[in-house]
Amino acid sequence: MTFNVDVIGNNLTYLLWGRLADGQPGGVLLTLLMALGAGVLAWGVGVALACVAWRYKGWTRRILFIWAEFIRGIPLIFVIFWMFFLLPILFGGSIPGPLTVILALGWFTSAAVMHTTLAGLNALAAGQTEAGISSGFSEWQILRFILLPQAMPNLMPSYIGLMVALIKDTSLAFIVNVPELTTVAGQVNNREQIYPTEIFVFVGVIYYLLCYGLSALATRLGAPKPL
Repeated sequence: MTFNVDVIGNNLTYLLWGRLADGQPGGVLLTLLMALGAGVLAWGVGVALACVAWRYKGWTRRILFIWAEFIRGIPLIFVIFWMFFLLPILFGGSIPGPLTVILALGWFTSAAVMHTTLAGLNALAAGQTEAGISSGFSEWQILRFILLPQAMPNLMPSYIGLMVALIKDTSLAFIVNVPELTTVAGQVNNREQIYPTEIFVFVGVIYYLLCYGLSALATRLGAPKPL
């Protein structure tokens, strides 16, 4: 049995960026765009919720923890599937598939970002907060000007680890036929029919290179390599 690389060469542009010339990005490009969009959304929501949980303890924090545990207890593939059908009903119109996946991934990952960020804030010495109070800062000002600037560099490896997971999780977009890397690979395989090994080995290598690059960056910043 020989490994036919021609099938990769003949379909390389489609695997890398889909029908970009027609205004429809796909393949590796769409995978990266969705992971980046979901990462930005998850980071913004997660950090904001972590700040709320740090500032308001008691029932507010408990409710946020319950919300986070609820999200983490649902398989991501079902979150994508539900949002794909639920959002058009809520907004009264169709929602682009990639946007649906970005919202689902961002919402799902924001729970992990919240827990990670809150742990980073709580890990800082209590004297930091006391110094801010003695300087006349409000608790929100302490968060913005003292705690978050110190916590963020320490949390960066964990954030990168979550980004690695997001890149892999974009492959679940196949369930709603969004043309990211796994979906277009399946389309190429259905068209070619006799080269599944070559196609999916190539896809596996691409995912490995993307995730390993980010994992190496996380390790360089001081975190163990994400699994």
